[in-house]
Amino acid sequence: MPSMLRRSRPTSLRRSSRTPYTAPAARANSSLVGYLYALLAAMLFGANGSVIKVTMEAGLTPAQVTEFRLVGTAIIAGLVLLVIDRRAFVLPRRQWPIMLLLGVVGVALLQATYAAALEILPVGIALLLEYTAVLMVALVAYFIFREPVKARLWLAIVFVLLGLAIVAQVWASTLDALGVVLALAAAVCLAVYFLVGERQVAHTSPLAVSFWTMTFAAVFWSFVSGWWELSPGIFATPVDIGGASGTLEVPMALPLAWNILLGSFAPFLLSLAALRHLPATAAGIVASSEVVFAFAVAWLWLGETLELVQIVGTAVVLAGIILAQTARVGKVVDADLALGTGPIVTVRRTDESST
Repeated sequence: MPSMLRRSRPTSLRRSSRTPYTAPAARANSSLVGYLYALLAAMLFGANGSVIKVTMEAGLTPAQVTEFRLVGTAIIAGLVLLVIDRRAFVLPRRQWPIMLLLGVVGVALLQATYAAALEILPVGIALLLEYTAVLMVALVAYFIFREPVKARLWLAIVFVLLGLAIVAQVWASTLDALGVVLALAAAVCLAVYFLVGERQVAHTSPLAVSFWTMTFAAVFWSFVSGWWELSPGIFATPVDIGGASGTLEVPMALPLAWNILLGSFAPFLLSLAALRHLPATAAGIVASSEVVFAFAVAWLWLGETLELVQIVGTAVVLAGIILAQTARVGKVVDADLALGTGPIVTVRRTDESST
């Protein structure tokens, strides 16, 4: 018996020093927490499109809504960095041009074109068109950067194009052409941000990227948003948030605060927290449910409805987005992070092979 104990003890020690044991129940609980974080983030992001639309209907322009959102989120990100990582306020000179590009294109123009599209299109359709950035990223990565992709990408293209044609009802021309162009322009900005950002700021924390890009974007829009034409009384302007159910007026400050805190910063942190508990691919696929929540909130709150054929088309597009989401070898786009606050976080996939 003593000899058996002496032999078994080193084996046990070697195992524990190599890989800490995690009980299956603990792993399952961790995954459940991750899914809850990711789902809550998608719900908040999806609902925010309707909040933006209601705010603009009360009198603010897309540029002004964007400026308030950028300034507010930059301030919050800066305050958090002040507490947890003051070194992030020192930006290396070589990163200034990249951060400026990401701030102007990936944040300022992205948020403005998305807000302008929301003025014209139903909330869910505007977001659905913007989510085609996931497909654009995979295509550019393959044709321009010669990255390997999986065969499912080509099926994703078919699904997305077919689904968009159904949603837009191209045979009847039911969607406003300008709104479609604006939403697709937002998708291009989103794709540019991801492709540039993942190559240039891979070693910068997501929160620091958020602060700097938001700051540059806010400065950019400060010259063109017309904020100087607004009086402080704008924050007390009544906004009807009753939607399709009736009239319910609140001060403008309330939906603006929601847009910044619960529509941008909180879901951004939830998305990051989800990535601590889930594989990146799983988190990215859950993030795609934002489109579903956007449709649902706009329907329940604003009374925006879709025809049955458009619902089918939306499902086809979402299937294509999920396929494209997993088509790049080693990387996945978490589009939620960009749609909510501007920056996209580059995530390395380790949960599946390249086959």
